[in-house]
Amino acid sequence: MTEVASLTGRLLVATPVLADPNFDRAVVLLLDHDDEGSLGVVLNRPTQVDVSDVLAQWANLAGRPPVVFQGGPVGLDSALGLAAVPGESEPMGWRRVHGAIGLVDLDVPPELLASEVGGLRIFAGYAGWAPGQLEEELAEGAWYVVESEPGDAFSPDPSRLWRAVLRRQRNELAMVATYPDDPSMN
Repeated sequence: MTEVASLTGRLLVATPVLADPNFDRAVVLLLDHDDEGSLGVVLNRPTQVDVSDVLAQWANLAGRPPVVFQGGPVGLDSALGLAAVPGESEPMGWRRVHGAIGLVDLDVPPELLASEVGGLRIFAGYAGWAPGQLEEELAEGAWYVVESEPGDAFSPDPSRLWRAVLRRQRNELAMVATYPDDPSMN
């Protein structure tokens, strides 16, 4: 089997032709990508559920908006914590994924991380792909793969993230940001 070049830490941006409603205009941060499959979280699907309603102990560290995000269609009854920890430190209860972004062990007391965390977001569920599945979707043109920026995971205005990520690209992808929500209205 051919070894997969890791896309961990990069963004998958749904193309306008992606037909799966779970990923319509989605921006996914890949947390793990190798020859065993891929796992990520959708960054721009806030729910109406406050973090304080489900994980009260973490509510004070949650960024704006302080709600739970739907990380994807898989495992909606589980929670993932994503946090930014600037610098080189790796506090207990946090595992670096890419750059300053890492996964939080939500069973650890938040006080152990509070002084280190520069941003926190809670996700219900995740997006997952079996080995080779994401590569097939990429070959079909379902996703654009772009570099992530530190603020993407904690965007205060997630409804604009899809357009913002595309707009900052220095190629023809910047034009895709102007694609109408409903192409039939074009």
